[in-house]
Amino acid sequence: MSRVLVRLMASAPASDLTRAVMRCVLAAFYLTAGIAHLWVPEKLLAITPSWVPFATQVVLITGACEIAGAIALMTRRLRWWAGVAFAFYALCVWPANIKHALEGIDLPPLPNSWLYHGPRLAFQPVLIWWALYCAGVIDWPWRRKQGGSAPIGD
Repeated sequence: MSRVLVRLMASAPASDLTRAVMRCVLAAFYLTAGIAHLWVPEKLLAITPSWVPFATQVVLITGACEIAGAIALMTRRLRWWAGVAFAFYALCVWPANIKHALEGIDLPPLPNSWLYHGPRLAFQPVLIWWALYCAGVIDWPWRRKQGGSAPIGD
């Protein structure tokens, strides 16, 4: 992954470089989360709301999707779709984060305090924006200086 980042840095304008770095960070985050979903699903089941059907299967499938999405985010062809999917996914897991916070579920090594849960819940809209921005779905709050909008493949 570091070779890819070096190549992107060498050939990309500053705004494209920012998106590339953001994509790498987000892909690493989701790759790690996906592995955690597959490696220790019981920890994630503890924060899954009771209304989620087939919770074990959902946790395992979302882990596989996080890994696939992380890979797709690093490709030109699938980047836009991965960004949209990750934004939607971040919105969909918000109830699990809320349950984790309100019920005070202990998941070591994560801290079980509002010093952790408060910022985590507040960061969820930023995570949604991050997925859309780094995938080239949106340019907000920055606009491209060139005449038209950014191409989908960016």
